[in-house]
Amino acid sequence: MPRADIESFANENLSPERFTAYLTDPTHMLLLAEADDVLDGYTLLIDRSPSDPHVDEAVTARPAVELNKVYVRASSHGTGAAGSLMRYTLEAALAHGARGVWLGVNQLNTRAVRFYEKSDFAVVGTRRFRVGDRWCDDFVMQCVLRD
Repeated sequence: MPRADIESFANENLSPERFTAYLTDPTHMLLLAEADDVLDGYTLLIDRSPSDPHVDEAVTARPAVELNKVYVRASSHGTGAAGSLMRYTLEAALAHGARGVWLGVNQLNTRAVRFYEKSDFAVVGTRRFRVGDRWCDDFVMQCVLRD
């Protein structure tokens, strides 16, 4: 993906102002992973119905929350940090009352798709997602939560 598209997405969605909005919005749950007092990664859950009708139709485990962001520091890849953060995130979604968690992931991001599959997500549909000036084809993946 062109760097300009990535920077455009980051400026729109990952700015300090956006995180302030995430933290003050009661429908958003920001979960952090730390190691030795350093931020290792974070996830963002959003408690809202999918706005895309194709996604809304594909997501069947209800009530559902969206796993909107999953980021782990590159230096923590392969350490188990991502798996621990995902387990904690799914437990938080269940404690919040969700029975399902859904996400969109670029179909070409095979590493992320494999990670989500290992975390009990399955492909249930597709969607188009805009990053900068580029449209991406995403898988819609869902995890059915169990007590």
